[in-house]
Amino acid sequence: MRTKSLKKNKINVITLGCSKNVYDSEVLMGQLRASGKDVVHEQEGNIVVINTCGFIDNAKEESVNTILEYVDKKEQGIVDKVFVTGCLSERYKPDLEKEIPNVDQYFGTSDLPQLLKVLGADYKHELLGERLTTTPKNYAYLKISEGCDRPCSFCAIPLMRGKHVSQTIEKLVAETEKLAKNGVKELILIAQDLTYYGLDIYKKRNLAELLENLIKVDGIEWIRLHYAFPTGFPMDVLDLMKKEPKICNYIDIPLQHISDSVLKSMRRGTTQEKTTNLLKEFRKAVPDMTIRTTLIVGYPGETEQDFLILKDWVQEMRFERLGCFAYSHEENTHAFALDDDVPAEVKQQRATEIMDIQAQISWDLNQEKIGKTFKCIIDRKEGSYFVGRTEFDSPDVDNEVLIDASKFYVKVGDFSMIKIIDATEFDLFGEPIS
Repeated sequence: MRTKSLKKNKINVITLGCSKNVYDSEVLMGQLRASGKDVVHEQEGNIVVINTCGFIDNAKEESVNTILEYVDKKEQGIVDKVFVTGCLSERYKPDLEKEIPNVDQYFGTSDLPQLLKVLGADYKHELLGERLTTTPKNYAYLKISEGCDRPCSFCAIPLMRGKHVSQTIEKLVAETEKLAKNGVKELILIAQDLTYYGLDIYKKRNLAELLENLIKVDGIEWIRLHYAFPTGFPMDVLDLMKKEPKICNYIDIPLQHISDSVLKSMRRGTTQEKTTNLLKEFRKAVPDMTIRTTLIVGYPGETEQDFLILKDWVQEMRFERLGCFAYSHEENTHAFALDDDVPAEVKQQRATEIMDIQAQISWDLNQEKIGKTFKCIIDRKEGSYFVGRTEFDSPDVDNEVLIDASKFYVKVGDFSMIKIIDATEFDLFGEPIS
């Protein structure tokens, strides 16, 4: 009797782009695992799902190159099928189908049930909050809302993610409880706009009430806030941050620019004076708060004077954490109608100047930490160092604390009290204290 050999499929999920995409990939993987599928994250597999980013030119280029790489592997017979999902696919599906037809199927950001179906899995509503986390075991992202209602002229996110939709407090608490049971100690709240949380379902900005419920979850020791919009920020969050040790004295608040003329064209709904006053209120309410921001240089019409205003302001504000990007001219955005008139080399030069200023600020602030002791979470061991973070640092984007593994032992996934003994612009060196 002849028996037919059945090759078992392994699904490899590849994540590109931001932490929101990481979260979406984890939800997809949780659903696949619940349907009995063999699923891995960025390892070997004969079926590939690429979760793409379509935010700015560099991200789009990386996504397209990754698709082409796996289409080539498919043609060579190394993989059997390639599926594409996420923001790039949502935004450019007809173009992608035409230009890269060898992908088996393209899916948008809200097509999870359809994607699962072609992978031979069922979408299980009862699995809300169940994810296969891909981050180190001690931290996880919690996406509290999807989409964005802001009218920013440069941003394509509403085109890819749709209107703002908040998750209920009950659902988010239930999801957090599951994460805590799996050993997660640090919760990183993410959204296109944390500031807007709750307006759609509770008819008020409700981030503080959500936080009050999340801090009650046993096992969660740190809660970190990412991506808050400055206009309409709910100030009651600051009162909670000051009195509640579980909420990290940290906020990521992308400000984009500070020149009034640029802010107006960007449709940010604020001014230099309002933004500066908001930051002063932050500092007054929580004096040791770390503020992370991102800026865009080279926006259409940005003059040398606009840039000088921005430079002077960055030096004045002394942000603990700052990233700077060259403007990307995105079709179908409001700014696309403007003349992209700042040359690429000028954009890059301006970004470099801002980051050089920030490097000096970071150096100065880090030197002040030498001799002080901080509670750190230990994320991993890498080479000859254990790598941790203070409450003032988010994974992947901020300072890391390096501990010499040839001299000291700390447990990965746990908290440890670390004395800082040296510092560079973007790294701290420390040793555990008994």
